[in-house]
Amino acid sequence: MKKLILPAMAIIATAAGATAPLTYPTAPADGTTYEAFGITVDDRFRPLENDTAAATLAWVEAENKVTQDYLSQIPFRQAIRDRLTVLNNYAKTGLPYKEEDGKYYWYFNDGLRNQSVLYRGATPYDKNAEVFLDPNTLSEDGTVALTGVFQSKDGKHTAYTISRSGSDWTEIYVMDTATRQLLPDHIEWAKFTGASWDGDGFYYSAYPRPEAGKEFSNANEFHTVYYHRLGTPQSEDRVVYENRKEPLHFHQADVTEDGRFLLVQGGGQGFGNSLYVKDLSNPASEWVTIENGMDIVLSVIDTTPDGHLLVYTSADAPLYRLVEIDPANPARGNWKEIIPQDDSAVLTAVYPTAGKLIALYDRDASNHAYLLSADGERICEIEFPTYGAASFSASKKNPEVFYAFSSFTYPSAIYAYDTDKHASTLVHTTEVAGLNPDDYVTEQVFYTSKDGTKVPMFITYKKGLKKDGTNPVYLYGYGGFNVTLNPGFSASRMFWLENGGIYAQANLRGGAEYGDAWHEAGTKMHKQNVFDDFISAGEYMVSEGWTTPRLLTIEGGSNGGLLVGACVNQRPDLFRVAIPRVGVMDMMRYHLFTIGWNWASDYGTADDSREMAQYLLGYSPLHTIKNDGTPYPAILVTTADHDDRVVPAHSFKYAAALQAANTGSEPKLIRIDSKAGHGAGKPISKQLDEWMDIYSFVFHNLGRTPATAK
Repeated sequence: MKKLILPAMAIIATAAGATAPLTYPTAPADGTTYEAFGITVDDRFRPLENDTAAATLAWVEAENKVTQDYLSQIPFRQAIRDRLTVLNNYAKTGLPYKEEDGKYYWYFNDGLRNQSVLYRGATPYDKNAEVFLDPNTLSEDGTVALTGVFQSKDGKHTAYTISRSGSDWTEIYVMDTATRQLLPDHIEWAKFTGASWDGDGFYYSAYPRPEAGKEFSNANEFHTVYYHRLGTPQSEDRVVYENRKEPLHFHQADVTEDGRFLLVQGGGQGFGNSLYVKDLSNPASEWVTIENGMDIVLSVIDTTPDGHLLVYTSADAPLYRLVEIDPANPARGNWKEIIPQDDSAVLTAVYPTAGKLIALYDRDASNHAYLLSADGERICEIEFPTYGAASFSASKKNPEVFYAFSSFTYPSAIYAYDTDKHASTLVHTTEVAGLNPDDYVTEQVFYTSKDGTKVPMFITYKKGLKKDGTNPVYLYGYGGFNVTLNPGFSASRMFWLENGGIYAQANLRGGAEYGDAWHEAGTKMHKQNVFDDFISAGEYMVSEGWTTPRLLTIEGGSNGGLLVGACVNQRPDLFRVAIPRVGVMDMMRYHLFTIGWNWASDYGTADDSREMAQYLLGYSPLHTIKNDGTPYPAILVTTADHDDRVVPAHSFKYAAALQAANTGSEPKLIRIDSKAGHGAGKPISKQLDEWMDIYSFVFHNLGRTPATAK
């Protein structure tokens, strides 16, 4: 291995971020204000909500020119892209799983293909495997992503879902499984759905066709479950379930593995979901309500031979449990507990196997797995090598179990697990050129937040690094929607680590790290706890001698973009660089676009009450930007033109407000990607371009030149 050409994180001769003063484009504005319970809200950049208007398109073009002109002057930008390309050019292999046709399937990417390819073989990782479906052939630029594959119960047909340009809109196609020939069936304007087979057709969920020109911004209403019979046009699809009284509810259908029950989950207005069951073996059966509200989680993982449901749930168990429910007697008092709540860890998933169960837990944000008997008795732990995250491929029809494990500096390794011998066997390792995991250390700390709460955080860095205050830190957080940030591998992140940077990942309230109470402590009128936790994480890294505010970068995406925007406004002195990605920046109007209304269970809305409106306005990134000369960090906002999850208007309005405010001389730029969405399915080429720009911006504004070759 060659030595680094330049010393890691070498200091450049010029001052941090020194460039000519920037001139920003004038954003479309109309001086709009509106009232929320008597509170006047400034919304002067309202015209930017119309993302197809000529004025908005011209502004986007002008903003991208300013950003690209700025980034193009950074001398090591292309060298970063080259190094990221090398780091990401490694073989990526997915978990194998056995399908209804008796064949094994797995995803594989030999290095830099924009999308991973789905293979099929007679055995797992069969050397004579054939390409079953290659999404790279569906577009010239890799912007069509394969988002799901669903085989019929008899194995004869396979439905697959795709997304174009990162949008949440889904199309469904059907192919002959044996020949891979495409059938004429084609479903449009589906969303948040798979294809669940029953007989010679499948169930799926879709919205009405959206208004032309507003496909990626208008609110989505009336999510409906349909049944599509093969060989018929979509216009003839039968409505199976709808709720016209609740236009903002999601409805997702699934058929149990044994084909007996049709399940419909409802969501959108609570932390959990409703659950309705229909017995398909009885044509005259009615819908049975297991749960009508949306305050608890209910997820059916399997059925029993006597027709009961195995259900993963938070009901009477804020750390979650597994219960057995008889659809004929669904009252909660009749439920039978199979896996009780573990008071020391959060049950996150249960996988049925041949005669046994595998239970996956989060303990202090790291995964632990156990093999259980069919009645829930713990047999043994499935040992993992370090802090990390695991996913399993298992089925009660097949005795074979596989799992993938990864951590911050350990790329995914795949193991076979023998449920009789209780032993793991390594079947696939991932090699990343130049990466030696033993060169790095990951430790977990528990720092104190503003109100005294202990918050866990993972810190990863090179061995031998000293607490001398000279270390650049990249602090990442999310803190919302019951999402746990587990340790995980990123080849692009290795670029930061190999250059002597520290990566810190804080497990903020609002996530699921410690169950429902931890989540709820970061929601609605408690949202400030999340910001306090993140700010305290930065203060901890400084007080412990890891770094200084001049070397501290923060980043987060979506709800994490909101986190970054709010924390910058509250503590601009604590950070040197901020990267809010695809963030929710307008807390007063977020619920009016696409599926934004679905986030009300975490945020509340400005329509709820004067108190709620005032609270939201008090931290909304768009509305709390200082305009008094207070120096702000260098900020690079990122969004994309096809983001119909968090519409780009959030980032547009926020960037325009930043550029119009008096926040010091550091750059306030926005990077607007084309033919991309919220992040899922983004081709590798676009990922590399984005990380090139982010790292170029970060290093330049830290005043450091990275080493870019090995």
